[in-house]
Formats: sequence, structure tokens, C-alpha cells
Amino acid sequence: MREDAKMLDGKMLDGKILIGKSTKLETLDLKLANRHGLITGATGTGKTVSLQVLAEGFSNAGVPVFASDIKGDLSGVAAPGTGKEAFVKRAAEVGIDYVPDRFPVEFWDLFGEQGHRVRATISEMGPLLLSRLLDLNDTQEGVLNIAFRIADEQGLLLLDLKDLRALLQLVAENAQDLTTTYGNVSKATVGTIQRQLLVLENQKGEEFLGEPALDIKDLMRKDRDGRGVINILAADRLMNNPRLYATFLLWLMSELFEELPEVGDLDQPKLVFFFDEAHLLFSDAPKVLLETVERVVRLIRSKGVGVYFITQNPMDVPESVLAQLGNRVQHALRAYTPREQKAVRVAAQTFRQNPAFDTEKAITDLGVGEALVSTLEGKGSPSMVERTLIAPPMGQVGPIDAAERQRIIAASPLRGKYEQSIDSESAYELLAKRAEKAAADAQEANGSGGLLDMLGGLFGSGPARKGSMTVTQRVTREVTRTVVNQTVGSLAAQIGKSIGGRQGSSIGRAIVRGTLGGLLRR
Repeated sequence: MREDAKMLDGKMLDGKILIGKSTKLETLDLKLANRHGLITGATGTGKTVSLQVLAEGFSNAGVPVFASDIKGDLSGVAAPGTGKEAFVKRAAEVGIDYVPDRFPVEFWDLFGEQGHRVRATISEMGPLLLSRLLDLNDTQEGVLNIAFRIADEQGLLLLDLKDLRALLQLVAENAQDLTTTYGNVSKATVGTIQRQLLVLENQKGEEFLGEPALDIKDLMRKDRDGRGVINILAADRLMNNPRLYATFLLWLMSELFEELPEVGDLDQPKLVFFFDEAHLLFSDAPKVLLETVERVVRLIRSKGVGVYFITQNPMDVPESVLAQLGNRVQHALRAYTPREQKAVRVAAQTFRQNPAFDTEKAITDLGVGEALVSTLEGKGSPSMVERTLIAPPMGQVGPIDAAERQRIIAASPLRGKYEQSIDSESAYELLAKRAEKAAADAQEANGSGGLLDMLGGLFGSGPARKGSMTVTQRVTREVTRTVVNQTVGSLAAQIGKSIGGRQGSSIGRAIVRGTLGGLLRR
């Protein structure tokens, strides 16, 4: 929180973030902030305000924040508060002065319209997340895993959708040979995956897949005053594709785990990650994905990252994940239907009970701006739940206008880094070059061995050596034959294509495609 408000009611708040006031000040200990948290409550009960209060507190403490902005309201943190009478009064009740403030903000957008464009490569996504994104069944996911395996063995970088399409086409043409080595592969299954790729492309999903990929260091910046930058993802349009939204945030969480070193327990987190509409992550997710999310949430704490889920009720979050969320803010829930009544009981049971009031009844009685709060204290045990008046945010509540957003984007030090796409040499280009070379060799050998004999020369394995060829060499040979037939007519169009870029760094990322794939292989 602000420098002039570190002492309230005679108590020092160094190393803590003010949440609000009950019978005492309710704070979040920064040393325990990477033990994750949960903000729940019905629509219109104040979840976004609580999120903004926490984001401002982390920023003032020098902790960068990443948060998705579903309705655009969170963008107001980039402008000073307007001094609404209700907030001035609430500040006085909490025991602080209301001092409007603006915070350092970076805007991000998968579509590049309301912020810096965010991209990830196909290799970084990996087969598990891509299967989730494409809504593939187990059989189709298995074929996608085979395709990634072939790409690794052949040194084919998968950066964008055209790379994946080219690879899948080759897998389909060589399905029989691949089946004997990797398991059943059918052309029909590959065709289904290709159709799902077309659906993703129609939903503008290809704008997210490619280069330059997001550098997570750009999410962990501070301003010149030492305050953490609040990174806001524009998600209003993205929410039209909930699966893409959830997959992107899960990918980002896995990238943080993959890239950041082990740091143990720090005095404060290196980054705090707010996952709004968290139920989308777990809705209809396969068991293997849920298990992976649980592992990532459990292990990412040691990387100095705190993860905070925001959703309507705690039943949206699996129990295995819920048990790891130690810092909780519960806004009002409605209890009209049997399911809603059950949700209230579940929410009440997740708290350490306070004998001063009935927790279950309090959840339905809370007013706007009030919440039940319990945070970790001491050696990590949860504090007794308290009915709390949430402190007012010092930034603007509600969205900033489009002109102000664009001004902030234009003034950003990241301007120009992510706006233009890069088309590096990858699977599509490499396969075309191999086909070009094969065609040239075939022309030279015209009449002295035949086209197919020359194709074997690409990998040093002509027909006379077929008995000593490895499985990979045989697959590669058949793949190359297919490429020649299908691409020789378009080679001229490929010759002028620029190549280069990030091949060296991308090779390493192709081999280890994020923590989700790595965890599943352990």
C-alpha cells in the first residue's frame, strides 16, 4: 500500500497489504502471498474491486501483477480515482486517507487491438494444451503426440498453424508406416484434427500462434519508482472463445513455471497471477489436465509466483486445487436453489470458523463492499475468518476510455516489440527446401536411377541399403516422397521466402515444450 498509509491504528504494515478492516486491520502477509488465493462471490458483489485493491497493494510493494480484464473495468487502475463519496467514506471507516493514485500498467491483447499482441508457438503449447484448445478426444490427442514426436526426430520446428498442417499432412500420407512404430494412425483421425484447426483459424486463434513469442520477463517489470507493473490482458473479446481464454492462461502459468528458477520462500512474490473466470479452466477438462494443473499450482510457489483464482463460488474449483489456496476473500453468495445453498455450505466450511458469528449465514448477509476474509499467518496457518469492510481502491473504478488506453500503449517501452509477426524458417519451409533439393537431384539423375532412388540420397539411404535403414530413416524417406508429389508445383513461390530469426532458440523450446509436457513425461 502507499507510503503514507503504512501505519494505521498504531500498527506498522511493512511487508503486508491492507485488505480492509473488521474488528482489526485485515492484511495479506507478502511472505505468504505466494501460497495462492481465492476471490469468490456472486455477480455484482465486489470481486473486481477486491482484485483491484490487491493488485494495487502488490504494485506498491514492488510486485508485478498479471490479471485478465473480462469487462474492461480493471483498466481503470491506470487512472487516478475520482473521489466518489462512498469510497471516501469507506476509507475513513477503514482508517486511511483517500488519496487518488494511478499505477504503472501494460495492456496486452491476443488480437493486438487493445494492447500489445501476445503470441506463443505451437511447440511451446505442446500436444496436451493444443488438444484442449482443439477439443480433441483421446485418440486424436494420441495422433497429435505422434506428430510432435516425428517433428522432434526430424528437427522440424513447429511455430505456427501452417507448420502443424504440413506435418499432419505428411503423417496422414505415411499413416501405415507410422502405425507399425508408434501405434495406430489413421487418415480419418488426422483429417478430424485438420478440421479442428480450421475451426480455430476461423475464430482467429491463429493470431495467437506464432512468433515473436511472449518473453515472460516483460511481465515482471517495475517502474522508475520501484512499483510493480500491473499487466492487464484485454479479455472482453477473448471471452467469446472461452476455451482459447482458459488455454492461454494455463499456457502462461506453465511458461512461468518452466522459465523461472527455483527460489524457495522469498520476502515477497516475484509475480502474482490473477485468473478471472477460473471455472473455465476446469470446466469439462480431462483428468490428466486437472492433475497437471494441480501439480503446477503446487510447485509454482517455489518459483516465487502466487496464483489467485477469481470465480463465483468455491465449488467451481476442484478440491485438490482448492486445498492449496490459503488466502481467501469471500463475497456474498445467493442461496435460492439447492445448488446455491450447497455452495454456501461449502464456502463456509473452507474457513477456520469464528465463534463470534455464523459463517454460513454471514455469507448470504454480506453487503456490497463487504467480504469474509481469511489469510495465512505465522507459519502458514489460516487466520480465523472475519467479516471485513474492503478498503477502497485508489485507482479509478471502471474502465478508462479508448484514447487513454492507446496513449498508454504508445508510450510503453515495449511498443514495437510484439506488433509485427515473424515468419522464421520452420517445418513448412524446411520440408519445402527438402522437396526442392530432391527435385533437383532427380533431374540430375534423370535416366540413371530414377526419381525414387534419388530421394533416398537425401538422407544417405538409397534402395540398396533399405535393409539397414532405421525406422526413422524409412519414415523420412516415405515422407519426402509425399512432399515431392505435393509441393514440387509450388517450389518457385517458396524460393523467395525470407528465413532466419529465432531458429536456434526455438530448437530448444521444441524439445522441451513447457512444463505441462515435461510433467506428464516424468
